[in-house]
Amino acid sequence: MDLKLKGKRVIVTGASRGIGRAIAEAFAGEGADVAVCARGQAGVDEVVAGLKSKGVRAFGAGVDIADGPALKGWIGEAIDQLGGLDILVSNASALTRGASEEDWRKMYDVDLMGAVRALEVARPALEKAGAESGDACFIITSSVSAAEATAPGAYGAIKAALIHFAKGVAREAAPRHLRCNVVSPGTVYFKGGVWGVTEERAPDFFKMMIGRNPTGRMGSPEEIAAATVFLASPLSGFTTGINMVVDGGITQRANF
Repeated sequence: MDLKLKGKRVIVTGASRGIGRAIAEAFAGEGADVAVCARGQAGVDEVVAGLKSKGVRAFGAGVDIADGPALKGWIGEAIDQLGGLDILVSNASALTRGASEEDWRKMYDVDLMGAVRALEVARPALEKAGAESGDACFIITSSVSAAEATAPGAYGAIKAALIHFAKGVAREAAPRHLRCNVVSPGTVYFKGGVWGVTEERAPDFFKMMIGRNPTGRMGSPEEIAAATVFLASPLSGFTTGINMVVDGGITQRANF
């Protein structure tokens, strides 16, 4: 299927590993030019080399998403280097699971304000692309944890805030052909990731979580990336303001 992404200009934050990296690679595989950032420059360099091997323009930088001025500055530079922007993916996460003030601050600064600040800088370019081509898109990575709470925690609450934020953006920006959607993964496995580490350190808990999913497995970064890229593509041009849950059926709620 041709997703009509060849030549599109894409920014992906938090893209040095896992889901973010898979998203960047999926866009490049569709022929899009991609700019990526993450905290570690070495990881970014490795991703950029892989993207370039797919025959697209690619570049990136080590950026602390919690540093507002640094993030805004890089987003602006990336747009200039790309020559515009069609798709912005806010994927970076602090991944804190506690409820201390520090946990709240990290999730707020990286997940929520990372998305808000990135859009603030990118919005003029996205709206320009929407006016010219009829479609531009802002995608946010959230989590199924947004709708499931067993105790107070910063992670789920901030992920829920992102979904609310995205709906507001979608409603406001629709007349300017800028869509906004959320992808909420369930349990996603890759070596070095949260569940990869859990498998090593708490194998019994890991097996229990595998058993909770009707599919009998966890998802892969590539499966989340495929959903993200399709949702961001012009083929999804009438889809905005949604929260796409990609979880293999592990959650029990019905989305109406």
